[in-house]
Amino acid sequence: MNPTCEQLAAAVAAAASQELTKALDRIKHCLGQLTDEQVWQREAESMNSIGNLILHLCGNVRQWIMAGIGGEHDARQRPKEFSERGPISKIELIRRLDEVVANAQDTLAKTSASDLMRTRCIQGFDVNGLEAIFNSVPHFRGHTQEIIHMTRSMLADAYKFAWVPSTPQEGKT
Repeated sequence: MNPTCEQLAAAVAAAASQELTKALDRIKHCLGQLTDEQVWQREAESMNSIGNLILHLCGNVRQWIMAGIGGEHDARQRPKEFSERGPISKIELIRRLDEVVANAQDTLAKTSASDLMRTRCIQGFDVNGLEAIFNSVPHFRGHTQEIIHMTRSMLADAYKFAWVPSTPQEGKT
């Protein structure tokens, strides 16, 4: 089978959308184990809280996918993502992240092959749509891993894993 350009664009968009969903589920799993206070806890004043990282992910996805690819107005205020000290509840943070991911997935679902190849300026960088996706989605996954690490550090042995191997093929010893 030789896929068309539009089929390839749809496959790229679907894969990006799926990665966002998986990462979002992991973030929700972590927040489900934390209190609102823990979500805003900082290891040091110069470091970010999980709450800051969630606001940052919302801003990044909105800017790179919804505005950058989808053409929505870019009203991002990046410094505010990091200066916020809360308390924004974890329920509200999840609601915001759910909304941004759903909107980004809608944008991705409408993305054509020509959208993926067209150059535009996002955050001062000239990138095409593929570059925007390959910037934003791995960025989202990277901060997801950071949130998992921060949650595990806070909870130590009380951390509940989202998945545990149950067969030798999965890695159970």
